Amino acid sequence: MGVKNYLIEGISGTGKTTVCEELQRRGYHAIHGDRELSYHGDPETGEPLDVSEQQHDIWFVHQHHIWDMDKVKSLVADQRNPISFFCGGSRNFLRFIDLFDGVFVLDIDLDTLNKRLAGRPEDEWGGRPSERELIARLHATKEDVPQNAISIDATAPIARVVDNILSRCRVGDRAPRV
Repeated sequence: MGVKNYLIEGISGTGKTTVCEELQRRGYHAIHGDRELSYHGDPETGEPLDVSEQQHDIWFVHQHHIWDMDKVKSLVADQRNPISFFCGGSRNFLRFIDLFDGVFVLDIDLDTLNKRLAGRPEDEWGGRPSERELIARLHATKEDVPQNAISIDATAPIARVVDNILSRCRVGDRAPRV
């Protein structure tokens, strides 16, 4: 959706939604991937899955949280915006990561992560103890985030986190005007 397209990834609780909202507040084109592109499906084929019977298996649910490849490709191909940010996590990112000009991974320490997750309602991912255990494991192993991405310290105030991302994209603190 932009001449330049960037992916902002990270495990649950690192601040992807907050970063997306701050980018939008500043006038940038930013997509909430977990809200606008995600569904439960097979990470290899993209075939939609009904996970209602597997809700108790949080690993299964997590591993099948994917983004719609056709929508991602369409948004990346649309060059009406000078820059677009795709914010969120998906288990099929390897299928589309090469479409991006850069990839950022938000990173925080375990104490900050636990504090953020403790404030989540139970109906939000990471709000239940079993989900928090999985997220803590993913935090420790880094197995679920893109490798060779630019790591961003997301413990800083949100304005500094976004400034850091924008400086690495070589854009100012104001949204480019078309």
